[in-house]
Amino acid sequence: MDQAQRIKERAALLSIAASSVLTVAKFVAGIMSGSLALLSEAGHNLIDVGMTILTFYAVRVAGKPADEEHNYGHGKIETVAALGETAFLFALSAFILIEAVNRLTMKATPVNANLLAFGVLIVSILVDFSRARVLSRIAHQTKSDALAADVLHFASDIVGSVIALLGLVAARFGFAQGDTIAAIAVAVYIAIAGYRLARRTIDTLIDAAPRGMAESIRVAALRVPGVIAIDNLRLRPVGANVFGDIAICVPRTLPQDDVTAIKGNVSAAIAATHPDVELTVETTPVALDNETAIERLLLIAAKRHVAIHHVIVQQVAGRIALSCDIEVDGAMPLGQAHSIASGLEAEARKELGPETEIDTHIEPLEPHELAGENAPEETRAAIAKALAAAASDGIEDIHDVRARQTASGLVVNYHCRANPRTSVAEVHQAVDALEHKVRAQFPAIVRLAGHAEPLR
Repeated sequence: MDQAQRIKERAALLSIAASSVLTVAKFVAGIMSGSLALLSEAGHNLIDVGMTILTFYAVRVAGKPADEEHNYGHGKIETVAALGETAFLFALSAFILIEAVNRLTMKATPVNANLLAFGVLIVSILVDFSRARVLSRIAHQTKSDALAADVLHFASDIVGSVIALLGLVAARFGFAQGDTIAAIAVAVYIAIAGYRLARRTIDTLIDAAPRGMAESIRVAALRVPGVIAIDNLRLRPVGANVFGDIAICVPRTLPQDDVTAIKGNVSAAIAATHPDVELTVETTPVALDNETAIERLLLIAAKRHVAIHHVIVQQVAGRIALSCDIEVDGAMPLGQAHSIASGLEAEARKELGPETEIDTHIEPLEPHELAGENAPEETRAAIAKALAAAASDGIEDIHDVRARQTASGLVVNYHCRANPRTSVAEVHQAVDALEHKVRAQFPAIVRLAGHAEPLR
């Protein structure tokens, strides 16, 4: 059991004890004095005793963790308890009003405003004031609907006791109907308190989000870099917590890792401002106005799991002309490969416009796995020496040269360095020229791949 749960249960038990003592005292004093206002307060306290017992049960059940039948936990048990309390408040209010009308229209009941009645009411006001303050702090700290309902009742008890006290004072000074009028005022106040509590608990039961929370969460989420807009936000209060989901719009061209990072940042931003809110973050990919034709084509290919490269985009007579190479399994029948290419072209025209001109070149995809072993050291050293000798056009520091013998021939990989300010196109051209020179010296090489790094 966590600390908050222990605090709530201890507060509920103390409330039961205090309510029980005050109820007995008010009934005794009310019967002895004949005060309807005091008896009304005793009845009010009796309901409080029953409801604080229900509150104790509710906070214990609400503290249970979520299970298969209650995926959001048991927090709404407290709200149901608070709603039941309002029903008893309305019933008590109606009973007091009926009895007060009977006393006003029939023979008045004499009221003995004795010291016991005054003493019980004064002590009751002091006790209720003290425990209302304590419970208000605990209810706010633990966000307990049931304890918050008890706070409202104790506040109404204070007002009711003050009204009853005024009625006794009026009766003491000879105004016989003062006590009955005070009882009516107590009934009206109880009904008002019940109405306010009912509105609050019903809002929770129908999943009404706390006022202002949705807008605050929207603002927090929109401040996260990468979030374009909020597509949907739903909140559902359950006891002390709020659950729900939020759908954020992100650029559709972002890599999956970046999208995952944005979702995590949104969750962190919401938790920073609303620690009791737990939302499932979903993403809606959207197209941006500044997407290039190449980005859109690459996105289409990625969604269709088609490998493309060497993309060229032209503007010809006001329309887009695209061309690219498509890699497919070399053993695939041409008809199947053509269907893949046609599907990509159709999707590109749908995305970029029906007037878009697109041509695809189908080429075989080289095998991904080749059994091999390290080539003899003298072969690797000779290739490394040839690479170093052929390096030019800003390519320097040939290192980490590896040569593997496969059934298809030699596969060679190496690293080199170039000026970090040189463009990728220029570096690629220089590396390509270097590799052509070396492959001319070593015809057995079927694959020569260089990894360019910036000069340190």
